[in-house]
Amino acid sequence: MRPALHPRLINKPFDDPGLFISFLYEKRAILFDLGDISALSAKDILKITHVFVTHTHMDHFIGFDRLLRLCLGREKRLYIYGPKGFFLNVEGKLAGYSWNLVNHYKNGLDLIVTEVHAEYTISREYRCKDGFIPKKKAEKSIFNGILLKEPGLFVHAKILDHKIPCIGLALNEQFHVNIMKDRVLQLGLETGPWLRKFKQALYTSKDSNSEIEVNTEGKKISLKKLKKNIARITPGQKIVYITDVGFNKPNLGKIIELAGNADHLFIEAVFLENLQDIAKKKYHLTARQAGMIAGMANVKKLTLFHFSPRYQGEINLLYNEAKAAYQEFAVS
Repeated sequence: MRPALHPRLINKPFDDPGLFISFLYEKRAILFDLGDISALSAKDILKITHVFVTHTHMDHFIGFDRLLRLCLGREKRLYIYGPKGFFLNVEGKLAGYSWNLVNHYKNGLDLIVTEVHAEYTISREYRCKDGFIPKKKAEKSIFNGILLKEPGLFVHAKILDHKIPCIGLALNEQFHVNIMKDRVLQLGLETGPWLRKFKQALYTSKDSNSEIEVNTEGKKISLKKLKKNIARITPGQKIVYITDVGFNKPNLGKIIELAGNADHLFIEAVFLENLQDIAKKKYHLTARQAGMIAGMANVKKLTLFHFSPRYQGEINLLYNEAKAAYQEFAVS
């Protein structure tokens, strides 16, 4: 069965970090980190609905301008999350431009920006038609570890230490609904938007006796019958993204909890272990530390990125070191 979530690093491992996660059969994507995104097509960028910025060092946030430029003039609500101090970063970007003509735009872009603190979140709305000056009062909510909750998926987060707050991220798919198209045809039906409503009903645990409208003629079939005949339910994916963190006990505990049993862990491996002193000073991970974390968290697949440029032409050293540590610390 084809997975519903398709994650891929935006750039090569020596370039700016960033993870693009597209949704199968949907014109939608989620973005972890906002460094240089020039490798993404305009078509892909316009699919993005939610952006999660781990922290605002330049290589993780410089892509904000390209994202904003492509979305201007379009009817779109874009949700952006970042750590403590994020409002100042976003407002500084927005203040760098003049917005005197945007009230003439036919379509309006709204940015819903959320600043993530250890115990709470604060959200503000920046509307293009208002010159990106927030008009509404900021909304404060208790932070329970979940930044995004939708039928079918969650985005969990941990505040990690990079000498500044840095967010670790996990995208969890509740479960995956595989539609068997041949069975749909056997029922005399065609695929279409009704299948999305069917999936949403499953994700929200709707009453199995409730009915779903399955065609334009108003024909309805019970959720129970559809589930039995056209759907195969499989475990959902868990995709974890960790970058720019120091190797210390608090970080280690949080990362292992976040990444536990992940299907795919994307994690930085900036230095080899023989430069662990430099890694410690810069609050980054070595390849061995990344492999150790992956093994202790029992992840199924490991992808390394964010390599120091000193390893150009020697990336096998990083991969081999991480692989050895993963095997050494893997949960039996």
